[in-house]
Amino acid sequence: MGDRNQLTLVIPVYNEGANFAALWREVSSAIHSPFEALAVYDRDTDDTLPLIAEIISLGERRLSSAKNKFGSGVVGALKTGFEAVSSGAVLVLMADLSDDLAQVDKMFALYQQGFDLVAASRYMKGGRLIGGPVVKQGLSRLSGLTLHWLRGIPVHDSTNSFRLYDSAMLRSLSLESRRGFELTLEITVKAFLAGYRLVEVPAQWRDRTAGESHFKLWSWLPHYLKWYLYAFRPKRSPKEGRR
Repeated sequence: MGDRNQLTLVIPVYNEGANFAALWREVSSAIHSPFEALAVYDRDTDDTLPLIAEIISLGERRLSSAKNKFGSGVVGALKTGFEAVSSGAVLVLMADLSDDLAQVDKMFALYQQGFDLVAASRYMKGGRLIGGPVVKQGLSRLSGLTLHWLRGIPVHDSTNSFRLYDSAMLRSLSLESRRGFELTLEITVKAFLAGYRLVEVPAQWRDRTAGESHFKLWSWLPHYLKWYLYAFRPKRSPKEGRR
């Protein structure tokens, strides 16, 4: 089963200097479970790094940073973070203040109860999506709800990057994603097919108010479609998936 008392936040950053100080204040006030946090960056010139250094210099021992080992981009940053976590839970958190950090303690408690993937769902009862491009919202909602109702994936939101994963589960999955946030959908689909335990909590998502979004819907859409269709492959038994 592994150690389910450890929580590590993995935060990919790309010039989030305008957001990171506020993010850390929110992280520190909203999350009451013991945690460590790893910010992963692409370039040494990233304007988030001075903010991280300042926070650490003030005595914050829970925060550290690491350079993307896989070149650049959010997939590489997340894989770098996943590799750095040897035990316990990995919570993926965006630096743009979009995620509902009030749900983290609840998500971690569900992980400690034995769930392997805990999704923060915008599309279940009690969830909410505030702002953002209308087309992106519609496609995200459609994919999540159809995978839930037509395929039986036990979460209503398959694309929200705000997720908690068991680190041992991540190591067991062969991750192939290369671009954008397709990695979230790939992990969700592969974890479901492998028989891992998935659960969701309602959460709100709010569009960023500072900094620049790097979400590129149309260039990433074919990659999302690949994993959407992959979800309809035969499901393995829980015992088979956990080997």
